[in-house]
Amino acid sequence: MKEYYADFHIHIGRTRSGKAVKITGAKTLTFSNIIEVASERKGLDMIGVIDCHSPEVIEEIEAGIHNGEITEMEGGGLHYRNLTIIPGSEIEIYDHNCHGPIHVLAYFPNMEVMKRFSSWMSNYVKNITLSSQRIYCDGRKLQEIVKSLGGLFIPAHVFTPFKSLYGKGVKESLAEVFDPKLIDAIELGLSSDTYLVEDIKELKSYTFLTNSDAHSLGKIAREYQMLLLQEPSFTELEKALKEEEGRKVTANYGLNPLLGKYHQTVCGSCLHKMAINAEACSECGGKKIIKGVSTRIAELSVSGKGEEKRSRPQYIHQVPLDFIPGLGPKSMDRLLGAFGTEMNILHEVSLEQLSEVVPLKLAHFIDSARKGILGFDAGGGGKYGKVKM
Repeated sequence: MKEYYADFHIHIGRTRSGKAVKITGAKTLTFSNIIEVASERKGLDMIGVIDCHSPEVIEEIEAGIHNGEITEMEGGGLHYRNLTIIPGSEIEIYDHNCHGPIHVLAYFPNMEVMKRFSSWMSNYVKNITLSSQRIYCDGRKLQEIVKSLGGLFIPAHVFTPFKSLYGKGVKESLAEVFDPKLIDAIELGLSSDTYLVEDIKELKSYTFLTNSDAHSLGKIAREYQMLLLQEPSFTELEKALKEEEGRKVTANYGLNPLLGKYHQTVCGSCLHKMAINAEACSECGGKKIIKGVSTRIAELSVSGKGEEKRSRPQYIHQVPLDFIPGLGPKSMDRLLGAFGTEMNILHEVSLEQLSEVVPLKLAHFIDSARKGILGFDAGGGGKYGKVKM
């Protein structure tokens, strides 16, 4: 078996004709650009493109299959150069059991199944061409449809204050909305990590994923994981999530939670940090409070306090290259010219090799970033944290 780098949450901003899919996604975030950048610049082995339900995206992928640029794999997934693409969809649930909207991810083994899911979903959403559309059926029904098609069902960025399982969707338990047995994994999101959530009892049985939720090409692989697989395919991914036959996630690479946009509780008006039990902002007097991920996790962690922890893969706090102070486009181009891909820069290249291409101070920043030893100012309320100089 071999280890593979994977990011399973990448949006499509526009179709090849220029029509919007993820409205907040960059115009350059097309399917063809995604697979090119993920393969040649980022150096990923597997990606999940989660807007493949859109009919024009389906047409573009099928055109790539027809002309031989893309091939469908026997074990599930689409093969492009050195990259495996897992087609998927992000869907918003807000049924009668929810206290707020919840985003979930569904992945499928091939385009024929993806087309069947898209056709079914078109009867339950207002605009099948767009990403993250609200589906007018309950969560359990959606789970059953996904599983009946041989798909994977994963709640997305589960702690963020908006449009997530624990941020808005449920008060105490995922069982309020979903069948726990039909969940294949949990996506943690940018403002949390394995260590923060280890005391949430009901998550103990699930594998954790760390994905980018990329809305632009540059954000691809800002979080990702390493998987031990026989080959990079859908079937092998399913085994890894279930930890079957030696397949598994061997490492999670993610931002320090302090860098996440929603880590701390802040005033909704001025973003000043607020105490957990504060009723008004001490800075501006505002009473709109955006509960931070760290606060919400603390509330949920009571359930597993004192229990034995599950053994999990190492979670490596790694600062994405585009967060590093002083690392501009020209320096990045020199690094890529010398070392090929971002995965090589982050994992294969020594400090000495870096210093031969960029100034020593910048090389030290990059080395400290990939070791997770930089200092941070915490983010919150939709504003990212910052790396301290």
